[in-house]
Amino acid sequence: MRKTAFAGALILMCLASGAPARAAEPFKPAPGAGYFFVGGHYETAKDKTTASGQMFVTYRVPERVTQPYPIVMVHGTAQTGTNFLGTPDGRPGWADHFAAKGFAVYVVDQVGRGRSGGDPETYGPYARLPVEDLETVFTGQERFALYPQAKLHTQWPGGPGVRGNAAFDQFYLSQVPYIASALKSEELVDPALIALLEKIGPAILLTHSQAGVFGWAVSDQRPDLVKAHVAVEPNGPTFYDIRFKGGDSWYERVGDSRARPYGITRVPLHFEPPVSGPADLTVVQAETAAAPDKIRCWLQAEPARTLPNLAKVPAVIVTSEASFRATMDDCTGAFLEQAGAKPDRLRLAEQGIHGNGHMMMLESNSDAVADAIIGWVTSRTAAPDGKPRP
Repeated sequence: MRKTAFAGALILMCLASGAPARAAEPFKPAPGAGYFFVGGHYETAKDKTTASGQMFVTYRVPERVTQPYPIVMVHGTAQTGTNFLGTPDGRPGWADHFAAKGFAVYVVDQVGRGRSGGDPETYGPYARLPVEDLETVFTGQERFALYPQAKLHTQWPGGPGVRGNAAFDQFYLSQVPYIASALKSEELVDPALIALLEKIGPAILLTHSQAGVFGWAVSDQRPDLVKAHVAVEPNGPTFYDIRFKGGDSWYERVGDSRARPYGITRVPLHFEPPVSGPADLTVVQAETAAAPDKIRCWLQAEPARTLPNLAKVPAVIVTSEASFRATMDDCTGAFLEQAGAKPDRLRLAEQGIHGNGHMMMLESNSDAVADAIIGWVTSRTAAPDGKPRP
C-alpha cells in the first residue's frame, strides 16, 4: 500500500513540476494469439450510454520474432479481418503466413464493423454488397468481361467465384454490413489506427482496397509511426469513382462530385503549399490513357502541390493481373509521384504471379502473393547492414 501511494505521489510531483513523463513501452504480447480493443469512448444520448469508436484487434506472434517491425493488416469494404485469418477453401491466411516468416501480425476489424461492433444509431446508415457486385467484378469477373483484364482471372479456388462454387459461397457468407458514409469511416478508422500504432510502436501498414485511404491518411498524419505502407490495390481511382460496363467504352465516371476530394482520401492531407479545402486542388484528366486497358487518369493541374509527409514513408502499390484495379492503380501511382511521394510498384504479373483478382489474399496462390510482398517489405525496412532502418 505504501509503495503504491509513493508511486502515485511521485507521479503527481512530476506533473506539478513539469518533468517529462517517460513514454510508455510498446505493447509486446507473448508468443501466441490474442485480441484487444483500441480507441473508443463513452457517449450518452437519449439517457443511454454506449461505446463509440472502438476497434477490435487480433494478433499472431511467432515464438521467434525476426522482423524489426510488426505488420498491421486492414481489410476493405464489406469485409472483416477474417480476410487475413484464412481462405474460403480452408487454407491458412496471410496472418499465419506472415507470422511464420517472423512478423508479429495485428489484424483489425474496422470501427463500426464486425467484432468492433456495428451500431446505426451511433454511426449512421449501413449498406451491404449484393452478390452480383462480387461475382461480376471481385471473384467471377472472367464470366462477365466488364473490363479488359477480367478474362485473365484464373486463381479463385474451384473456378469462377460465383454462386454454387463452395469457396465463393463461404466468402459471401463472410460479408457484413458496413457504414454507408465512406467519409464517416475515414473519420473513425484513422484515429483508431493511430491509437493502435501508439500502443504497439512503429509498424508496417498493409491495407487492402477501401483501406488504402486509411493508410495514406495515417502515413500523412503520423509518418513517425508508419515504417512502410503496403497498399494492396488501394481505393481509387484518384478523385472520382467509375463504373464498368463492358464493350468498347468499358467504363464511365460516376457523377460530377469528387468521391475522394483530396485525390486519394476524403479527409484532408498535408499538402504543400497548404490547401484550405478541396477546391484549392485543380483537377485535370489526362488526354489519353497509358494503354487501352487503363483508364484516363485524373491528376492535379501543374504546378502540383506536394505531400511531404507521404514522401517520408516507403510505400508500394500492389496490383494483380486480372483485377479491376489493374485499370486504375497506375493513376494512384501517378498522383503520388506528381506529389513527390514516389511509391514503388509491385505488379504481380511482372513477378511471374498470374491470374489473380482483387481478393488475392483468398485465392489459390495466396502464399506466392504474400511472399512477393514480404520480399518488398524486407528490402525496404532493413538498412544495408541488415539492421532496421531508423
